[in-house]
Amino acid sequence: MHFLARLAFGRTALPFLLAFAATGCSSVSLDQPIESRTWRLASIDAQPVIPSDDPRQAVQIVFDRSAQRVSGSGGCNRISGSYQRSGASLKIGPMVSTRMACQDASRGQLETRFMAALANTTSYSIAGSELILLDARGQTLAKLDGSSK
Repeated sequence: MHFLARLAFGRTALPFLLAFAATGCSSVSLDQPIESRTWRLASIDAQPVIPSDDPRQAVQIVFDRSAQRVSGSGGCNRISGSYQRSGASLKIGPMVSTRMACQDASRGQLETRFMAALANTTSYSIAGSELILLDARGQTLAKLDGSSK
């Protein structure tokens, strides 16, 4: 009887476990490339970022697959650099930027934090239209919104 109970449980549990494994994981789909889309910073260090009304101050990046380059704006300065992506692994940088002074000190601090998040990124995940940059421990560094606005 004990054997039959284990067998019955195994038959009902296996489809459940397979369904959970297929839907419960936040894996990276290569069908959802990060390239050729503008990613706008939505949060950093778990703090929401209020988007700027001025598009020149928008903190955003675009990945170019053919050149293996990333470029955009840190909010005050233009930024660019290289990147390498393989599956869920993502290495960004080294990054360079123009050296314009920020008129708004909080924008300058946000740009510094954003550049640090990019430099510390080792992997990523995608949830809907959101790109999540992760560090070596799997902790979220920043979330970027890729929906067209």
